[in-house]
Amino acid sequence: MFSKFYNFKNFKGDFTGGLVAGVVALPLALAFGVQSGLGATAGLYGAIAIGIFAALFGGTPTQASGPTGPMTVVSAALVAGAIQMNGTLDNAMNIILLTFLLGGVFQLIFGFLNIASYVKYFPYPVVSGFMSGVGLIIVILQILPFAGLEPAKSTVAVLKDLPSLLTDFNVSALILGAITIAIYFLVPKITKAIPSALVALIVASLIAYFTKMEVPLIGDIPSGLPSFQLGNIFSVDAEAYSLILEYSLVLAVLGSIDSLLTSVIADNMTKTKHNSNRELIGQGIGNMIAAAFGGIPGAGATKGTVVNINAGGKTRLSGMIHGLFLLAVLLGLGQLAAHIPLCVLAGLLIPIGIKIIDFKGIKHLTKVPKSDSVVLILVLLITTFGSLIHAVGIGIALACLLFMKKSGDISERGMEVGNVADLDGSKPWQDETSFYEEYKEKVIIKHLYGPLFFGFTSYFKDQIKTLPDGIKAVILRMDRVPYMDQSGLYTLEDIIFDLRAGNKEVILVGLQEQPRDMLEKVDIIPDLIPEDDVFDTIEASFVYLKQKLKQEQ
Repeated sequence: MFSKFYNFKNFKGDFTGGLVAGVVALPLALAFGVQSGLGATAGLYGAIAIGIFAALFGGTPTQASGPTGPMTVVSAALVAGAIQMNGTLDNAMNIILLTFLLGGVFQLIFGFLNIASYVKYFPYPVVSGFMSGVGLIIVILQILPFAGLEPAKSTVAVLKDLPSLLTDFNVSALILGAITIAIYFLVPKITKAIPSALVALIVASLIAYFTKMEVPLIGDIPSGLPSFQLGNIFSVDAEAYSLILEYSLVLAVLGSIDSLLTSVIADNMTKTKHNSNRELIGQGIGNMIAAAFGGIPGAGATKGTVVNINAGGKTRLSGMIHGLFLLAVLLGLGQLAAHIPLCVLAGLLIPIGIKIIDFKGIKHLTKVPKSDSVVLILVLLITTFGSLIHAVGIGIALACLLFMKKSGDISERGMEVGNVADLDGSKPWQDETSFYEEYKEKVIIKHLYGPLFFGFTSYFKDQIKTLPDGIKAVILRMDRVPYMDQSGLYTLEDIIFDLRAGNKEVILVGLQEQPRDMLEKVDIIPDLIPEDDVFDTIEASFVYLKQKLKQEQ
């Protein structure tokens, strides 16, 4: 009977994958819960609810979901704002939980309205600046707990409190935090079979317990099943509505982006294709149920998903097992978690915050168009020291305005700016006809026309994925591409890398000055594309390919 719904041949892999993903998620759930300002229990409740129900209803079979860094940063900002409005955490809980619930509702609506198809149009500098800002927030907010001091509510508050580090720091906390970070980075060099975060958490906590270090601890964690928390959420004051709407939308949009990016990673690893709309519906349901029991919101977790797949997870049962494992921990080991030092959790979050920072985008600030660099830096600074909501809104508006100005400048210089034409390669241009007829089973010619920018990158990727089997080489004709932004640059890099990984040679033809200059500055030429595969004319590329294909026969 059950075989109609589930292939039991996958059970061993699903059980192992879910178990390993749960082990990886445990220390992070506790740490993110503490950082949110709602406590470790809220992190665990969120991880359980989202882990189980996002897997059950979602559109990515191998996705492991739970609290993530970006979602926790937004949640922490919401908690701080709600407390400021209501005086105490208890008084602010209705606002906080209603916002979490509404965030899940918005994700549900996004899924039904096919909003997922629009998420892919976010410019790279906006996403990069936002994620780097989130990473910096995580690192900065852990500075005080790492030193054994009371955590601050914002990055600005941390900077104001920095002088207290020189006089009030806890030596034991600093030593324990340093040990945690050291273990986190050393364990993968010894073995990757055991999650380094879990090893660091256990070892550092045991050191603190048996040496009786005087450091702040998590404190009591309630055991047993959580209680329903939404009884009075609609009794909030009208003045809180704007805060609730603002943060619920940000949580919904950010959670959607975070989850869909992880879904793409899962697709690449499993060679499958996720259902974006169903994934958002599943994430929305998971976040709504998490809110109902006082848990913090989350999204698809990249690390958990990757270890789930690598350990053999193949179906949505693996993600559910990951959540059920955390439930078992809550029911059986909750009291032990009370002895975990806060500086140990800070030691776990600092490396995670550093990993979220987009060092690639920052490294290329002087090599990409100045307009992209300005957007990235502005979004990063506003995210880190200002408003997360304003950062994204200003970043997208500025990116669009700067792109329109650039397009206007290109048109004024008499250069062509148009839509993509013939990217599917089915219609050879006049100077390609004879070569196309002879080699169409082995060579595909893709035509690009107009700027290669953030609004086109997703379509470009989709077209490349449709290449037929047996193709030996792909020619990208770029003689009608006058301009390339940072999104286009990294998309082209990803496409070239994937094609070469599939043993397909990539030929670039007719590069104009600005695109070629960018490709050379970031070393795509010659590191990824050798100079021998770059041609000024299509005729020269045909001569080269004819000779090479004859040699391979």
